[in-house]
Amino acid sequence: MWVFRFLFTEAARLLRSVEGRRLLGLAFRYGDRPRNQAIDVTFGPYRFRVPDALSFVWQYREIFVDEFYKFTTTNPNPVIFDCGTNIGTSVVYFRQNYPNARIVAFEADEQISAILQDNLRKNQISGVEVITKAVWTNEEGIWFGSDQADSASIFSQTDRKLVPSVRLRDVLLRETRIDMLKMDIEGAETAVLTDCHDALAHVQNLFVEFHAYLDHPQTLTDVMKVLEGSGFRYYINTSQYRHAPLVNHRYTGNDTMDLQLNIFAYRN
Repeated sequence: MWVFRFLFTEAARLLRSVEGRRLLGLAFRYGDRPRNQAIDVTFGPYRFRVPDALSFVWQYREIFVDEFYKFTTTNPNPVIFDCGTNIGTSVVYFRQNYPNARIVAFEADEQISAILQDNLRKNQISGVEVITKAVWTNEEGIWFGSDQADSASIFSQTDRKLVPSVRLRDVLLRETRIDMLKMDIEGAETAVLTDCHDALAHVQNLFVEFHAYLDHPQTLTDVMKVLEGSGFRYYINTSQYRHAPLVNHRYTGNDTMDLQLNIFAYRN
């Protein structure tokens, strides 16, 4: 069972922090719930509706324990663009750590956006502008397919539908400074970043979850060219470990992607 493997390898590190101990509690309570079934979860003072308990537990680990979205700024009122907000776990982190931030949240899925807005309202998290549109390269809409848990993407062929879009480049250029740009948009990141190549000079910190879908080109080079051309330093890691990768060309349990990376870009 995944919970016990997880506990034995991570317990020592996790037990040293409040958030780590909270993650262990979440894993015990929710980690083995049936997949893709909506449930109410409690963490700290918050009560959230989540469409998939296991996805939420991993979100919590990345956001609150590993602090993927932590950044430093001298701006007393930092500007945060959260592209692919999902149900709002990232917004909780941003509001806790940057209480005076202006947060703009983009969520393409109408149903997930409704859950997001309800979660924010129930937990009295205010001052967040929610835009129920996909960030994209134009405003003509984009075809999205649904998938399990939090993995709807432009590459999925299941229940495809046209969703409204906003050209991120235009939105970025209307700002004078963006302290944090978070981008978890399930495969659309290469096209969007390429379109934004001349609009990133005032972005101070950038997180990109990069995806390479099977039967589609791997476009990591395109993303890195944009980041290097915009003057970013960067760090890359992956949580999708694969044993004997020259033999095992897919992640266990993942039938859609053969590469998923976390890219952290920043300015010195």
